[in-house]
Amino acid sequence: MSEYGNEPDFQHRIEDLEHESASAARLFDVRRVIGGLFVVYGVIVTIAGITASDADIAKAQGININLWTGIGMLVLGLLFLLWMKLSPPPPPPAAQETPEQGSSHRPGGGG
Repeated sequence: MSEYGNEPDFQHRIEDLEHESASAARLFDVRRVIGGLFVVYGVIVTIAGITASDADIAKAQGININLWTGIGMLVLGLLFLLWMKLSPPPPPPAAQETPEQGSSHRPGGGG
């Protein structure tokens, strides 16, 4: 007998965990997280650039660095999200029938 108890039950549990793991990987795709954060921070920095005073711009040698950085962050974040949309992660594998239902499985572990 196996150290894991009933082999078919153990194999079925492994398949369930693999399916759950694949679903979680699709949900938390790193491109979504990175793209979303860049978009959020890009909006914040762009607003800071739009509302920058003349003194703030003078500190940066006449360049509205917050505005340009915010726009760059927005573009980068949108590119990550577009990449995720155009090339989504592969779907989780479909549940397959295992050979345990057939006659190839010998109860008792053999000789």
